[in-house]
Amino acid sequence: MQLGKAAPVPEATTLERMHEQELEHGDRFPFGENWRRFLRLLDEERIVAAEESLLRMLRVDSLGGRSFLDVGCGSGLLSLAARRLGARVHSLDYDPASVACTRELRRRYFDGDSCWTIEAGSVLDADYMASLGRFDIVYAWGVLHHTGQLWRACENVILPLARDGLLFVSIYNDQGAWSERWRRVKRLYVSGPVGRALVRSAFIPGTYVRNLAADLVWMRNPLRRYADYKQRRGMSVHHDLIDWLGGYPFEVAKPEEVFEFFAARGLQLRKLRTQGGTMGCNEFVFEYTPARARAGTQERSAQESAGAGGGAEGAGNVRQGDAEARMPVRLRAHGVLG
Repeated sequence: MQLGKAAPVPEATTLERMHEQELEHGDRFPFGENWRRFLRLLDEERIVAAEESLLRMLRVDSLGGRSFLDVGCGSGLLSLAARRLGARVHSLDYDPASVACTRELRRRYFDGDSCWTIEAGSVLDADYMASLGRFDIVYAWGVLHHTGQLWRACENVILPLARDGLLFVSIYNDQGAWSERWRRVKRLYVSGPVGRALVRSAFIPGTYVRNLAADLVWMRNPLRRYADYKQRRGMSVHHDLIDWLGGYPFEVAKPEEVFEFFAARGLQLRKLRTQGGTMGCNEFVFEYTPARARAGTQERSAQESAGAGGGAEGAGNVRQGDAEARMPVRLRAHGVLG
C-alpha cells in the first residue's frame, strides 16, 4: 500500500485559532501541553513497551512494509513505535502542541526521515481524511471520544483505511451515571484555573493514597503498580491521570455500540479488550473488507427506507437492545471470545 501524500488541510493557523478559541472558552483540555511534559520521562524502556503493545494488539510480528496512520498522535510515542517497527508513518493531531511533540520525537530519533510525515489535521474533516490516501493500519487510541462528535469521528476514521487494512481504536467505556459525573468533573477542570485547582486537589492526592492503601492491604509492592503500568503501553500513570481528569470533550460508548457501528460498515472485529465495566478505554482491532462494507451500506439503506430507525443511538444507528443481544454470539463467530 502507498503512503498517502500530504493532503490539503485548513491552514495550520486556522486550526490553531480554532483550538485556541476552544481553550479560551473552556471547551477543551490542552492535551498537547500534558504530553509535552510527558516527553521528559521518555526512555528506551517506554518506547519498547509501546512497540510491544502495538504488536500484541495487532497480532503481528513486524510493521515492516506497512503504512501507518496515527490519528491524534498526542505525545508521538506510538508513531515513534510504529516507525521503529518498520512502518511508513503519517501522524496528525488537532492540538498544535501535540504536533510539536511528535515532531520533536522525529527530530530525536528519525531526523530528516521522509518515511515519517507529521501535520495538523482534524478527524472531523471528512474531505481531509479521505484525501490522505489509504493506509494498512489506522490507529486512533483514546482520541475519537475527545472530538465532541464521537460517531462522526468514527465514520471518518474509516475513510483512509485500505482494503483488508486494520483499524485499531480505543473508546471510553460507558458507565452510565458514573460517566455523566465524570463529564461534569472534566468540564469543571477546563473551566479555568480555579476549576483546575479544585479537581487536582480533590482527586490526585486521593488517587495515590487509595492506591497505596489497597497495595498495603493486599501486601503488594506499591511500586509494582507503576512499573506494570509503564510496561502496558509505555505511558506514565501521572500524565495519564491528568489526561483523564481534564480530558474534555468527553464521550463514551458501550462495547456493543462500537462493535455494531463498525460491523455495519464492513469492519470485522479481530480483537477486543474491555474494561469490564470500569473506567478506561475499551480497545478494538477491526479488519476492513470492502465487500462487507457494501453489504452493510445496503442493509442500513434498507432499514432507513423501512423506517427502522426507532431507538437508534446517535449517528451510529446502533439499536442498543439488539446490539447487546447479538454481540456475544457474533464475537464467538469471529473467534474473539471463547
